[in-house]
Amino acid sequence: MKILLFLVCSAMVLYADKYQDDISKQAIVKIYTTAKVPNYQEPWSSSMRSSTGSGAIIKDNFILTNAHVVANQAFIEVQRYGQRKRYIAKVYAVSHQADLALLKVENKDFFEGVIPLKFGTLPDVEQKIVVYGYPMGGSTLSATIGVVSRVEHHTYAHSGESFLAVQVDAAVNPGNSGGPALSGGKIVGVVMQVISKSQNIGYLVPVNMVEHFIEDMKDGRYDGFADLGIGTQKLENPTLRRYYDLEDSITGVLVDKILYNSSLKGIIKEADILIKIDGHKIEDDGTVAFREYEYTNYQYFIDRYQMGESIKLDIIRDKKKMQIDAKLKYVADDMYLVKTTRYDTMPSYFVYGGYVFSPLTRNLIRSTTRNRLMLSYLASQWQEEDVKEKVVLLKVLASNLTRGNNDFGMWTIEKINGEKFVDFKEFYEKMQSVKEKYIVLEDEDGVKVIIDREEAQAKQSEILKKYNIEFDKSIDFRN
Repeated sequence: MKILLFLVCSAMVLYADKYQDDISKQAIVKIYTTAKVPNYQEPWSSSMRSSTGSGAIIKDNFILTNAHVVANQAFIEVQRYGQRKRYIAKVYAVSHQADLALLKVENKDFFEGVIPLKFGTLPDVEQKIVVYGYPMGGSTLSATIGVVSRVEHHTYAHSGESFLAVQVDAAVNPGNSGGPALSGGKIVGVVMQVISKSQNIGYLVPVNMVEHFIEDMKDGRYDGFADLGIGTQKLENPTLRRYYDLEDSITGVLVDKILYNSSLKGIIKEADILIKIDGHKIEDDGTVAFREYEYTNYQYFIDRYQMGESIKLDIIRDKKKMQIDAKLKYVADDMYLVKTTRYDTMPSYFVYGGYVFSPLTRNLIRSTTRNRLMLSYLASQWQEEDVKEKVVLLKVLASNLTRGNNDFGMWTIEKINGEKFVDFKEFYEKMQSVKEKYIVLEDEDGVKVIIDREEAQAKQSEILKKYNIEFDKSIDFRN
């Protein structure tokens, strides 16, 4: 009798699991994207590319997926599990920072009979997960089983920023992107990337990042994940600790830079010791305990708050402990000298007598190996009040006007006719307003490119026609 009862109970559990799996599958979506991909080396042109990804239906008839699945999109279709009809979808909200997006389908027939997936909690290490999606190797739904390997900060390939990520050993392949990772039938993360040449090392955007994004979008505007706008240094070195006369019981990080547009400017000072964030102790290596025995970057507690909210910081200044409030106003992109990777927009540029100019962006750096060392260094720098963006001479179009200068490319410009400029917009305005015979462009080493203004303007149309360039400037500079 006991054996029979055990078999009946086991059958009921298996049936319940299968029923839950069937319910979950109904909410899985295949996403077909046609994207307009900019050519950053020829910023007036682009190409079309088709790709597929995965997603999941959640509450309020949203489809949750990755931002990189629909980045630069021109047309999107979605298809539910077990159906063949495709429906037109549109991007409702996107966070390129966190590699997340929400899609909407106007045709209500698409959602008929589906039960939206719910959110779980941040998974534990060794917790079992099931990854659903439509990866390469077939056209039907794929499910792979694995466990959580670790939870810590990791660089998101799509944006280049670092956030909390969940590493899993479940097989993840191209096409899985945007698909949900479920545990107990609930979403605990969204598949975002895999380490190539590795054995089953994939990463999820964790559920807490997803919920932050959705909460952020409730007012119809994406504000993003905040940055304090300060630079900090680890305090692991014993000599450094003695220099600042720190007791063994005190741990934290040293504030070594405050950006000009930081929300903490005038509130925090260089050489302050940041010891707690949101009431949580900061270790000497810059980590915090977010769960028992688990540590990650102290940015974790900042990422829990929405833009416009405040977070408490405990500091030591001149050997005295004090507490300050930091209002979250800016994202990291407001601080970088070179903006994070751009999507959903064509690059800015203008052509002047065969000389092609552009702001320095990470997209541009990624598109070439030319001058990479110096440009990568600039990408690690912060804005200053008088320099918020770098400008490059992207390339020189060969002509009798430009001969001898054709080797210039990805060349950073510091001055125009002896004057510095704040950003690409001001550089453009200065180029247009020059009245002298010559325009003198100069880099930080004093190397010069000289343009005869009248000759350049006279040859402009001829050069544009020769290189089949329709517009001499990007749409953001066409009034």
